[in-house]
Amino acid sequence: MLKKIENYLTAKKPKTNNITALLITYNEIEHIDAVLENIDFADEIIVVDSFSTDGTVERIKAHSGVKFIQREFKNYTDQKAYAMEQASNDWILFLDADERLTPELRKEVIETVNTNNEEISAYYFYRTFMFKKEELRYSGWQSDKNYRLFKKSKVNFTKDRIVHETLVVNGKSDVLKHRLIHYSYKNYEDYKSKMVKYGQMKAIEELPKNYSPNAYHFIVRPSYKFINHYILRLGILDGKKGLIICYLNALGVYSRYKELKRLRKQH
Repeated sequence: MLKKIENYLTAKKPKTNNITALLITYNEIEHIDAVLENIDFADEIIVVDSFSTDGTVERIKAHSGVKFIQREFKNYTDQKAYAMEQASNDWILFLDADERLTPELRKEVIETVNTNNEEISAYYFYRTFMFKKEELRYSGWQSDKNYRLFKKSKVNFTKDRIVHETLVVNGKSDVLKHRLIHYSYKNYEDYKSKMVKYGQMKAIEELPKNYSPNAYHFIVRPSYKFINHYILRLGILDGKKGLIICYLNALGVYSRYKELKRLRKQH
């Protein structure tokens, strides 16, 4: 409670609008306490969990004031759309469990929500990618941004995307000044499994399209992904970290077409 008062008192604008902070989770024991503490200034916090088995559920329940819901996971778009429907407030702050607001960004969020700017419906956050405890400066991540703050009444998620969900905004968008911290890389195997999983889910998106993967998809597309991020987008300047990230991102592309080929055979 004291933190909430302090945050609102230090904001430049008086508080006129409430914020709902949303999370979807599955086995986020390493992040859940930190992210819930990070968003404790929100007027409402809702977590939609996909039946975690690693202690995440118990940690969520230990935080008073958090609305906790368990729901079967179908895909990211479906789960996030459901979570947004549960929000009581129009202003939504939607984070992933491995993301953190800096004190400067948190203050900017509060000030932005209370400016009553009717023209802007959604805000992008630039993200700083953390490789373990070190910042990844290039490798394609230098321009990475996502919608994280928006008005519920002005947005919806496209239903044809099941991973890397797309937000459709009815109105103007803007970008906040301060960056969100993204703790995506824990270790090699963890990040590899993420890229393979995302690739496989992208394959499901591609299934309705009338083509079959061939040498172009298995060789050219992953190679271009690697070259684009490692050379053109300066991953080489990130040293070993850049090499690892660019390789695993390319592996995600390869995994997409490998899974698509398998799905094609089943049909």
